[in-house]
Amino acid sequence: MTTGTLDRRMVFLFTGSVALMLVLRFGVYSNRTTTGVVVAASESIPQAEQRLDQLRRIAATVDTKEALKKQADADLAVREKGLIQADTEAQARAQLLELITNIAHTNGFETHGMDEVHDKTLTGDYAEIAVTVSFTCGIEQLVNFLAALSNQPQILATEEMRVTGGNDKKKNIQVRLSVAGLAPRKLLPADKKGLAAF
Repeated sequence: MTTGTLDRRMVFLFTGSVALMLVLRFGVYSNRTTTGVVVAASESIPQAEQRLDQLRRIAATVDTKEALKKQADADLAVREKGLIQADTEAQARAQLLELITNIAHTNGFETHGMDEVHDKTLTGDYAEIAVTVSFTCGIEQLVNFLAALSNQPQILATEEMRVTGGNDKKKNIQVRLSVAGLAPRKLLPADKKGLAAF
């Protein structure tokens, strides 16, 4: 091959490749425009701004929600001071019985121990611990006992009271009384918790 024929071949190859590039550029790829990409980018900016505004509004409410949660926790702590605080169900029952015995002693009569116990789940967080006691006292002592019971810091209630007259000259009455106190549900065994799990 001579230099002249080599140069001609190079010129033909160069011209053919330039022609091929022009055909591809203006023929095959001429329908594709870059304006669609710009439009798509401009459409996502308003969406991003809306999302940013929404996140800012949510972030602005976080402090308020934290303050409300702290206030609710403080209110709950004040109200739960009235719960019978114990480690076990038996300890809670003993505390309740001791409280009843002390109030009875303060009012001048004695209880005859614990007749019955019955506990039940009230909600997912709270349970009721109840004891039944029997005693003999005067009617004014019973009234004072019930008043003192209602003035206790614990959350207590009388569930059942049976009063019968006595035969003695002092007109004493015989009382059978069930007193219930509110306690944390975790004190009850698992089988007693199942009913409130709904």
